[in-house]
This record gives sequence, structure tokens and C-alpha cells, in this order.
Amino acid sequence: MKTIKYLFTLILILTFANLTVIWADVSVPAGVKAAVTIITALEWLIVLFIGFHRQKTTVRGRLASLKKGIDTVHISGIAAVLEVVLLVIWLTLTDHGVILVITAAAVPLLALGLLMFSGVLRLIIHGRQIKISRYVLLLMLWWVPLLNIFVIRSFYKNSKREYMIESARLELDDSRKESSVCATKYPILLVHGIFFRDWQLVNYWGRIPAALEKNGAKLYYGKQQSSLAIAESAKEVKEAIAKVIIETGAEKVNIIAHSKGGLDSRYAISCLGMDKYVASLTTINTPHRGCDMVDYLLKKVPGGVVRMIEKRYNRIFSKLGDKAPDFMAGVRDLSAERAKSYDAEMPDSPLVTYRSVMSVMGSARSAGFPLNIGYMLIKKLNGANDGLVWEESAKHGSHHLLVTNTRRRGISHGDVIDLMRENIEGFDVREFYVGLVSELRVDGF
Repeated sequence: MKTIKYLFTLILILTFANLTVIWADVSVPAGVKAAVTIITALEWLIVLFIGFHRQKTTVRGRLASLKKGIDTVHISGIAAVLEVVLLVIWLTLTDHGVILVITAAAVPLLALGLLMFSGVLRLIIHGRQIKISRYVLLLMLWWVPLLNIFVIRSFYKNSKREYMIESARLELDDSRKESSVCATKYPILLVHGIFFRDWQLVNYWGRIPAALEKNGAKLYYGKQQSSLAIAESAKEVKEAIAKVIIETGAEKVNIIAHSKGGLDSRYAISCLGMDKYVASLTTINTPHRGCDMVDYLLKKVPGGVVRMIEKRYNRIFSKLGDKAPDFMAGVRDLSAERAKSYDAEMPDSPLVTYRSVMSVMGSARSAGFPLNIGYMLIKKLNGANDGLVWEESAKHGSHHLLVTNTRRRGISHGDVIDLMRENIEGFDVREFYVGLVSELRVDGF
């Protein structure tokens, strides 16, 4: 049925685009002309303003609109190819004046060009996985024949892949909705890393929280300041734990912490008496043995430059909500030299289950600045890393998991928290966290 609908719509669009030529070569009654013109024009207007959709789907909202854009680009592209073939045949077999020939080319170009534009516009509005570089290319090359086709094709392929992945996720979540695979015994506290905050509008954890909540998780956030010494950040994590306990009535919490947030959480557990309120701590790409890159840079970068960066950072984040940000205190606590004493300062509590996760990049091309620079530097200093933390530094606790994907790209320090909201080939970060949390549930946490 969808094939018949597609072919029927394609024929009507091509007919409308070529009415000037058809009426010049075919003699039919005026009533027939009027009927064909109205029908084909209506179909063209429907595709232009409403969009073409091959078949009904269960998705709604943004994804449904994205699918209309994908289908509209596809059908207008096929129509354009067929139009070129039809024009060549028509010019070869017939002999017409210059004006009609120009009209025969210009009208289809305008009609099909507008349909293509409406489809691409839908991809731009409703797509989330098209990179900025593609938008730049489109702005530069939309008017260049052939080159613009390649750019539009990349928009189409990216959008089609996004639709397939996101619609499959919706089906998966719907199929296990009753199971509540992430409904853990204890609520989950997400603790962010350095240089970020827990903002309502821009979630540090990307699309991960929504995926967890769809599957039954109860989530809360650490909300510590962006950069402080570990001991100071840990006090704020302690407050967050206490708040969750009071609000939910739960005996304990499960903590999932990224980067420095893992060290903040360890300190709160071991040094601030929170071990009796924490069932498990899962650290994500946390530098338990520090970052040798920090030691290296602190020795190489001039003191004046460091002080300038510190001053500007503290001023900016004070305006963004931090009460008393301390850039250098946070940075120094990530050094490998400082980390040598962490196991003695923050001994693991027998009341808490400790788990750790680490990911590594495949090459410097796996991420943008500054992770690409960090990757090359740490690669020389320590070996495999995620752009900020080297692999061995992240190991802690009784369970350690190395995150990999099937491609050479690897997974960066930002990818593992869905920083760029990117659908990475070979690694579904949302499903990865659903797996982590469902494992906590199965283990009784």
C-alpha cells in the first residue's frame, strides 16, 4: 500500500511540474485540463506545506515531523532525477521554441526545488544529529549544482539514521514500560564533574536522565558548585544525600558520579559519615589516581596565565550561580601527585559497594577541542585515555567496566555522559546507563 501511495504521489508531482509541456503537446477538453491541474496542484501543495509521509507510524511530535521531512526529501529527489530523464527524452523527440524549452526546464526546477526546500527545512528544524559543519556547507553550497546534492544527501542520511535510532528506542522503552527495569530499591543521585553545574535547562547528563526515568528510575542531582577542592565539594554532596533521604524516606541512595564527582562522593562517604546512607557508588571516568596531564601543565604553563584563567573562570561561574568557585583548588585536586594519598585519606567503606566505569578514545579525531589535545598528551604520558583521564586511573572498587564500541572512534570523556547528545555508532549511551541501573536493581540496590 505504501508503495502504491508513493508512486501515485510521485506521478502527480511530476505531472504538475510538467503541465506547461503537457498542455502544449496534448489536446484535451478544457474541463479535463482544469481537473488535472487542480488535482495535481493540490497534491503538490499538500506535500509542500504539510509534508509527505509514506505510511502512518506510532511516533508523534518531533520524530513524526522529521519523518515527513525525510520522505519529502526522498520523493522530491527521485522526482528530480526522473524529471531530468523526461526532459532529455522530450527535447530529443520533439522540436519546440526557445521560450517553451526554457519554461519546460524552469517550471519543474521551481516546483521540485520548493518541495526539496520544504523537506530540508523540516530536517533542519526537527533533526538533532546534523553537525554544525554540515549547516555551514549548506549555507555555502546550496546554490552550487551537484555539490548541493551531496550536502543535502548528508542531511538526509543523518536524519534517516536519527529517526531509525530514536523510533527504535521509543519502541524498546514502550515494550518494557511495565517492567520498570530501572526502578531501584534506593533512589539515584547523579553527581557531576568539574567545570559544570546541574542546570535545569541544560542537563549535564544529556538524554540519559530521561531514558532512566522512562524505565522507572527516581533521580536526584548533586548540585555541587563547578570547581572547588574535593573536601568542599564533598560537603555539598553530603547535603544532597541528606536532602534525598529526607525527601524520599529512603534508607540509602545509589550514587552515579562522573569525573571529579566520583572523588567528591568518595570523600563524602569516607570522611563525612555518609557511608551509612550510600548503598553503592558507581564512578564514571573518575581519575582515582589523578591526571598526570594536570601535573604536566601546572609545570609548563606560566603562573601569570594560570592566574588569569583562574580569575576569569571564577568571575564567570560566580555569575552563573556558584557561591565561591575556586578554579585552582579543583584543578590541583586532580593532579597525580595529590591523588597518591587518596586511598589512605578516603578508605573504602565496607557498607558501600564500589563500581567503576571507564571509556577510551580511539584517536585524537574521536573528539573536538580540548579533548583531542588532552588525548595526545595523555597518550604519551600514560597510554589509553578518554581525553582527560587515563584508563588505569579510573579503576576502583570490586567491579570495573571498560566501555568500548564497535568503531575506531571510541568513547570520550564527554561522550560517556552524552555531552553532545550524539548518536554514536556502535554505542548507545542511554541504553548503557539503563543497563548500569538495571544491574543495580537486580543486585538489590
